[in-house]
Amino acid sequence: MTRFFAVPPLAAALIAMPAAAQEVPSGGFDLSGRVELVSDYRYRGISRTDVGIAVQPTLTIDHDSGLYLGAWGSNLDDGPAFGDVELNIYGGYETQVAPGTRLDVGLTYYLHPDGDRAFGPSDYGEASARLSYMLGPLEATGRVAYAWDQAALGGDDSLYLNLGLSAGLPATPVTLAASVGYTDGALAALAPRGHYFDWSLGARATFGSLTAGVRYVDTDIAKTRVRALDKLYRPTVVLSLGLVF
Repeated sequence: MTRFFAVPPLAAALIAMPAAAQEVPSGGFDLSGRVELVSDYRYRGISRTDVGIAVQPTLTIDHDSGLYLGAWGSNLDDGPAFGDVELNIYGGYETQVAPGTRLDVGLTYYLHPDGDRAFGPSDYGEASARLSYMLGPLEATGRVAYAWDQAALGGDDSLYLNLGLSAGLPATPVTLAASVGYTDGALAALAPRGHYFDWSLGARATFGSLTAGVRYVDTDIAKTRVRALDKLYRPTVVLSLGLVF
C-alpha cells in the first residue's frame, strides 16, 4: 500500500482544471492523487480480485510538517468475506532522522463497506513504521506492520515484516525494485502453517504523468491442489498502468 471509491470523479475534476487554478497557494498543504489499473490486486502476495483486473485510485493530503492523510481503494472479487470494495483510510507522519534516512509512522484502517453480510466484521486497523535510506540512486527500506486483536481478525493479531530495494537506472525513466515480506497470524489464514513469505521483483517507468509497470509476485504457501485456492497465491506477473496528478 499502500498513499475508493469516490476518488475518480474528483480526480477527473482536478485533471480538467486549468494549470493556473491548480497553483493556488495551499498554505503548507499539498494535494496529490493517482489512478492505477492493475492486472491483479496482490495483497502481500495473495490475490484479492480472484486473479482479476482492479482499478485503484489514491488521494493524499501532505503538510509541510510531515503529517499526511489519505485514502486508497480497489475493487475486489465480491467474495463473502470482504465484498466487492476495499477502502483504506490512512494517516501518519514522515520525517528525516539523519542525512538520507527517513522514518514514516502511520495507521491504516481497512474498510469493506459490504463485507460483513456473511462472515461478520471485516474492517480492521493496522499500525506501521517504515525506515528508508538513500545511497545515490539506491533506496533500501524496512517496514513493520502490526494489526492488533480485533473482531475482524477472529480474535488473533497479525505481524508483517518487509525489506525492499529500489534503484533508478541512470539516464532512463525506469526504476527497478525488489522486496521480500513475511506475514504471521490472522492475515496469514490461507497459509497452512499460519505464516508465509512473499516476494516480488519488478520495474516501473515514468513518462510525465503516466506510469507503466511489470512485477513478478510469488509466495511460499504450499499448494492444496484445490484450484480455486491455489490460483490466489500462485506465481504471477502483474502489469500496471497509472496516471499521476
